[in-house]
Amino acid sequence: MFTGIIEGVGAIASIEPRGGDLRLRVATGTLPFDEVRLGESIAVNGVCLTVVAFDAASFEADASTETLALTTLGRLAPGSAVNLERAMRPSDRLGGHLVSGHVDGVGAVVSIAADARAQRWRFSAPRPLLRYVAKKGSICVDGVSLTVNEVDDHGFEVALVPHTVAHTAFASTRVGDAVNLEIDLVARYVERLVAFQTRTTPRHA
Repeated sequence: MFTGIIEGVGAIASIEPRGGDLRLRVATGTLPFDEVRLGESIAVNGVCLTVVAFDAASFEADASTETLALTTLGRLAPGSAVNLERAMRPSDRLGGHLVSGHVDGVGAVVSIAADARAQRWRFSAPRPLLRYVAKKGSICVDGVSLTVNEVDDHGFEVALVPHTVAHTAFASTRVGDAVNLEIDLVARYVERLVAFQTRTTPRHA
């Protein structure tokens, strides 16, 4: 599990095709990288990947065909900036919201506008995902936990404070760029519970 609070910005160092999928090497950049272990999880632009090799300044991870089909990882090129977060520990503060690292869909940056010292960003999203997005609720965009300010049938808006822009890959993100989206876990489970209850509740004459 992750929190959506980005720990560092790294970059794609290399992309190697392997048997139909990809092996990524990610330069860790500003990510604190002490005591890394083989097999641990690191979120790369919100995608949970497993460390299969590492050195002092980078790690390698495999991206399956499923991951490449459902996320933006397959569209990245060497040099692309990426948001990085290591898996949370039980003792960590939950500064964002619970994030699984399992991307639900891909959206895009529609507009970026100044809003005092902050920036107002609008994202498009697949219509099936928008039913899970609520005003003042949480959503994860490229691994960053954000609060939804507005939502409609086509997308949603968030406000990014200067710190968020400066300390994430949003600093190099532009209008038109694709982004990974993960909906709030709570919304997902509420829908499942309601659907299950509807199917199992007996009808009375």
